[in-house]
Amino acid sequence: MSFGDPNNPYGQQPQGQPYGQQPPYGGQPPYGQPGYGYPQAPQAPQGVPPQGVPQQFGYPQQPQPYGAYPPPGMPGMGGGMPPYAHWGRRVGAHLLDMLIILGPLYAIVGISGATSSSGEPQLGAIIVLPLMVYTLTMAVLQLVKEGKTGQTIGKKALGICLLREADGRPLGVGMAFVRKLAHFLDSVACYLGWLWPLWDEKKQTFADKVCSTAVHKIK
Repeated sequence: MSFGDPNNPYGQQPQGQPYGQQPPYGGQPPYGQPGYGYPQAPQAPQGVPPQGVPQQFGYPQQPQPYGAYPPPGMPGMGGGMPPYAHWGRRVGAHLLDMLIILGPLYAIVGISGATSSSGEPQLGAIIVLPLMVYTLTMAVLQLVKEGKTGQTIGKKALGICLLREADGRPLGVGMAFVRKLAHFLDSVACYLGWLWPLWDEKKQTFADKVCSTAVHKIK
């Protein structure tokens, strides 16, 4: 019993205050609440999702870095098809290919004719078989290279490439061979098909139109 407080003669605790706890002193929060001896976790800035939480439920998505997705267009074409190759480049590439394939054979035939007229031993007859094997081998290699990559040695040197119109990819070896046979159409009409790229919108020969191909400038 306490007689010091006339308003509380029986020593009762004030209402609303838990037993054994003192009221806050100097603004100090009660024990067990944030700020009493325990550091508070840092709050994330407004609009930024907290660490460890997936970016969903309304959080803004981070933008994709540049280059995460390939640009539109054909593979390796930088977003579109390259321009059509000029007729002069096509002629130059064809002549270079013929020089690589048939040049050695023509050279030996010419040398053989010169030696036979002078009475010297005919050296051309000795190596004509290896040269024929070389010519056939180079022709096949050029065909395979053109079918798989769109370029022969001559086309690569002149910076042009043979591609399909549908998807801008190489023809394949089979279609490349079919296109070689289709060049018959370029020759049968008084060689008009070989000159057709001079005024054609897509710079195509008759063989190109039949096989749905086009020759493009790539450098």
